[in-house]
Amino acid sequence: MVWNRMFGKKKKDDTPDPFQDLVLSKLKVGFLVDYDMKTWEVTEYNIYDWDDGEYSHEWELTSGNQVVYLEREEDDEVEWVLTERIPFKSLGEGLSKYIRQNEEPPHELKYEGVTYYLDEGSGGYFCKGGGKQRIEFLYWEFLDESEEKVLTIEQWAEDKFEASVGIYVEEYQFINILPK
Repeated sequence: MVWNRMFGKKKKDDTPDPFQDLVLSKLKVGFLVDYDMKTWEVTEYNIYDWDDGEYSHEWELTSGNQVVYLEREEDDEVEWVLTERIPFKSLGEGLSKYIRQNEEPPHELKYEGVTYYLDEGSGGYFCKGGGKQRIEFLYWEFLDESEEKVLTIEQWAEDKFEASVGIYVEEYQFINILPK
């Protein structure tokens, strides 16, 4: 026993390193972060596997009754998007039928007076909790004219759709990252 204490491996220290672990891309469930003058708790973490070697990371952030989703994707550069779910029906009656018939949404959608234009679409896999179980889905991203606002549609089954709207954000806008 003394031998192990003196020469054995050290126990892994789970204490976050404030210089390496307390950054936005390393948020964990239970962490707290300040954004837009509110403190948010990380309540879920998920991965989107685009099946081409690309991954997006998503953190569900909760503050009071408000829930938003912070997504990090890396293409040529790292991009951060903050979205909030909206009722799918608010995008117009008949949209799900249109998507089923045409296998994609129309190239232009309006929501709350803003016109969004289809930018890209893809299929991928959702990995809840970052685990290995993969749920297949389809995804379309729309941008407004300024390319600062985002609207997304996800199709999870023949008749199951979700929609979100949001904005591109910068990492520096999130401060005071703390483990719980």
